[in-house]
Amino acid sequence: MKPIVAIVGRPNVGKSTLFNKIVGRRLSIVEDTPGVTRDRIFGDGEWCGRTFSLVDTGGLEPASKDVLLSQMREQVQIAIDAASAIVFVTDLRSGVTATDQEVAQLLQKSGRPVVLCVNKCDSVGEPPAEFYEFYNLGLGDPVMVSSVHGHGTGDLLDRVLECLPEGAEEEPEGEIIKVAVIGKPNVGKSSLVNRVAGENRCIVSDIAGTTRDAVDMTIENQHGTFTFIDTAGLRKKSKVEDSIEYYSNLRAEMAVERADVCLILIDGTVGFTEQDSKVAGIAHEAGKGCIVCVNKWDAVEKDDKTMDQMRLKLSEDFSFMSYAPIIFISAKTGQRLDRMFELIKLAAMSNAMRVTTGALNDVLAQATARVQPPTDKGRRLKIYYMTQASTKPPTFVCFVNDHELFHFSYQRYIVNRIRETFGLDCTPVRLMIRDKKDEKD
Repeated sequence: MKPIVAIVGRPNVGKSTLFNKIVGRRLSIVEDTPGVTRDRIFGDGEWCGRTFSLVDTGGLEPASKDVLLSQMREQVQIAIDAASAIVFVTDLRSGVTATDQEVAQLLQKSGRPVVLCVNKCDSVGEPPAEFYEFYNLGLGDPVMVSSVHGHGTGDLLDRVLECLPEGAEEEPEGEIIKVAVIGKPNVGKSSLVNRVAGENRCIVSDIAGTTRDAVDMTIENQHGTFTFIDTAGLRKKSKVEDSIEYYSNLRAEMAVERADVCLILIDGTVGFTEQDSKVAGIAHEAGKGCIVCVNKWDAVEKDDKTMDQMRLKLSEDFSFMSYAPIIFISAKTGQRLDRMFELIKLAAMSNAMRVTTGALNDVLAQATARVQPPTDKGRRLKIYYMTQASTKPPTFVCFVNDHELFHFSYQRYIVNRIRETFGLDCTPVRLMIRDKKDEKD
């Protein structure tokens, strides 16, 4: 597991600017207004060949009675508790404030290694006289940084690496299957995670939108080791009323990005909605292994035909991802959760499968012999050979004489033959077409 580095400090000292500079992209919104960042924002950092997870937090004001600020304080405390190292950001221009001293005391009590960063040191050269007052915080040697210009970030990251445990990120990938539980609000995502965890690790409420953070939980059982990521319900963009919900949606989408398999939860008592299709589309576009889970099946009035009828209806609704199996579960009673774990393992294996070029071209030869490639105006499509470009999802490249002859229906036929032969279930399969002359590009 990657070590976690938390960026903390009072409002408006430049934490989000520093965060964006280290992760190399604008993940965190930057404004001059204090308190723009409310929740923890996550990103990946890399320095000197070592990787770590970086967490941007809302501004800390320990003494404030404001409800929103107290909630932000809770979020920051969670980040501090989970962190392997902490970057405490201060502001050269305003000097050491009473709030800085309170935050410094809080960090000293945490027992975590702290790197003191003095931001907004925009001129290079010798430190200004004001810089030395930051030694009074009792956190060791401060590091001069300009997060806007990037000065000093290398020195800062050198100090951060000294604080991180050796080899923490070397844990072998692939042994733990990461599973994102996604769906619109109130379909039972937290209830499902609690059920597989065997304890109440997530707050469950009938009020839609209770979950705001993407919460990771590692579970070990007879099926293997899994990290379940409980996410906030994904609402329609027009229904996202405030910035906390905006970030909840953003983090749910980020959870999909780092997952191997997505469980797309649908409320069995409500049935399919357009929003279910949009949620599933996020996982499909990201190329993840997908399983459609119809939850609350225990609460559905049914006879011996209900399940088959709903499966047929959902197959039509999710026709764009026909590879995804449909399973009927109950987070409340635990119904069919063993089968769900079997499908998760199958989806993860299929999504990461690599096929040799020789085996692929044997399938291609059989497929083209069985159904002749299409012709257009006297020209016939020739598929010279095929190779696998990448996994997660399995992506194959076909080299042909003219890509315009390779009609969609014939592409689908080739993909289906590959699926059948190599058992690529529960995962999207992508096909890229290259004209033979493009091979040298």
